[in-house]
Amino acid sequence: MNALLVATGAGAAIAFGLWALAGTLLPVRPRLADALDLLDGSLDVPAEPAGTGLDRLGGWLRTRLRRPVPTATLRRLRMAGRSVDRHVAHKALTAFAGLALPSLVGVVLAATVGAGPEVPAAVGLVLGAVGFFLPDILLRGSDTDLTEDATEALLTYFDLVTLERLANASGSQALRAAAAISDVTVFAAVRDALERARLEQRVPYPELQRLGRELELPALVDIADVMALDEAGAALSGALRARVRELRDAHLTQAKIAAAAVSERMAFFMVIPSLVFGLFFLVPPVLRLLAG
Repeated sequence: MNALLVATGAGAAIAFGLWALAGTLLPVRPRLADALDLLDGSLDVPAEPAGTGLDRLGGWLRTRLRRPVPTATLRRLRMAGRSVDRHVAHKALTAFAGLALPSLVGVVLAATVGAGPEVPAAVGLVLGAVGFFLPDILLRGSDTDLTEDATEALLTYFDLVTLERLANASGSQALRAAAAISDVTVFAAVRDALERARLEQRVPYPELQRLGRELELPALVDIADVMALDEAGAALSGALRARVRELRDAHLTQAKIAAAAVSERMAFFMVIPSLVFGLFFLVPPVLRLLAG
């Protein structure tokens, strides 16, 4: 077992423990510029972590590190229904797991076999860096699936809004009643936007448009534009059903295009066995021709 790797892991664990202890016991001294901005009202007070378990760990790390979260990551986390604190906790845990994995493998091999391969200490650092960015990579890879699920949920929401309108409900009442039916992430986001508009005593349609642009869901922006016609006294039932039908047709077309692309990729792999089978018949004559 590599002594340098053990020493590096032990030193990193001790340093992290001392840093965590110092951060807990020592008072935090804010910067003068931040304090003046806070007194002036131009700086919001950061929310203290109020969750439990991973959320509390991630909130503690986020307030200590003060690293900004990219807007795209915030959008993906909101679409996935995951908090920023939990995401930060996942990044910290996977980084620690990657850093400690070579040492754990060496300990297991030493306990079972009696000796293990020499693992460089840099391997732990590389695995730790990979583990730190692994949650971001997985979240970015699931962006297409998250958008697909959100679109499906929005189409269902639009159908519910149409049914509420057919029951002679107003535009605002139809939006709120349809959003209260499910606890899916998109329904919850729409419900929060409608509640924010109600508390601010504003019409909900600009808030829905802002939410659609923030989550990059153009279907929500389109429906908010159609529902905004309610303020002008227009009949919305026919226009709403026509727009929902167009959105469903567009979504179905995109699904067919994606399915055709998958079928084309599968056809390539289906040709490979046929080529291999054909080579069994072509190789012997070719070999005889080359030998003759």
